[in-house]
Amino acid sequence: MTDIQVLSVFGGPGGRGGNTLGVVRDGTAVRGDGSRQEIAAELGHSETVFIDDAERGVVDIWTPSARLAFAGHPLVGVGWLLGADVLRPPAGEVPVRRDGDVTWVRGRAEWASGRRTERFASPAEVEALPAPPVGEGWLYAWAWQDEAAGRVRARAFPRRGDGVVEDEATGAAAIVLTHEQGRALDIRQGGGSQILTLPRPDGSIEVGGRARAGGSSVRRRARLTGRRTTAAVG
Repeated sequence: MTDIQVLSVFGGPGGRGGNTLGVVRDGTAVRGDGSRQEIAAELGHSETVFIDDAERGVVDIWTPSARLAFAGHPLVGVGWLLGADVLRPPAGEVPVRRDGDVTWVRGRAEWASGRRTERFASPAEVEALPAPPVGEGWLYAWAWQDEAAGRVRARAFPRRGDGVVEDEATGAAAIVLTHEQGRALDIRQGGGSQILTLPRPDGSIEVGGRARAGGSSVRRRARLTGRRTTAAVG
């Protein structure tokens, strides 16, 4: 049996919002990309993370259809869960720090390739978008709520055809937008989530948010197959 814990990451003020995350704490019990993709698809969260070495922070991140080298929401969640100082997804070493109830992880915009941002004239236009909007490819739709304060309204649409129609809170896309704007942002995404970002002098970008236990743990029988699937970076 495989134990899967559910977290909520990037919760907004007052406990609103938050993106669910599946966490397989003993990733070594699930062998092979095919088995991991099967579990991620079955759970249906925007991402599921497999902890392969909790002491060293080695993790493997999956959407329902692809493996990711880096993703902000799983890393913030696992960083909070483990109390880690560093995590090691495929993209590279990710420092972790905590400031009050906010957990921060550090990444680079090039680790989040494939996410296209599009600015709209107003938050109302962002909120009026259908889910998903017409078109193909990853879309991060955003507008300034308060440009002077760096506050943004955003919605995210993976458009991968894997059942995730809209991503409630997306740390990697927030890093891309922060890189493009060259400033710290306070992003309000989805149905009430909050993502904080902070550019660093070395060109990396921190992304932070609140995490909490988001639901009951799940136990399921993993079929340890060796089927191969297509890997993705983004």
